[in-house]
Amino acid sequence: MAKPVELYATMSCPYSAAAREDLEWRGVDFVEYDVEQDRVAYERMLELTGGNRTVPVIVEEGKSVQVGWMGQGCFV
Repeated sequence: MAKPVELYATMSCPYSAAAREDLEWRGVDFVEYDVEQDRVAYERMLELTGGNRTVPVIVEEGKSVQVGWMGQGCFV
């Protein structure tokens, strides 16, 4: 069984909301981390992105880490 997709996001970013809505619409199992509220998740996101502080970040097993949504994102 594949691991759920990880979504690193913020509640205030419209691109995070768009990524969340797309995952929900497609019925993808995902775990969301609010990097403004969860310092451990924020640090993990920085490790995954090589220090990039743009959300959303989507991590799917076997695929490259996706930073931003449709070429857009919010800086945290």
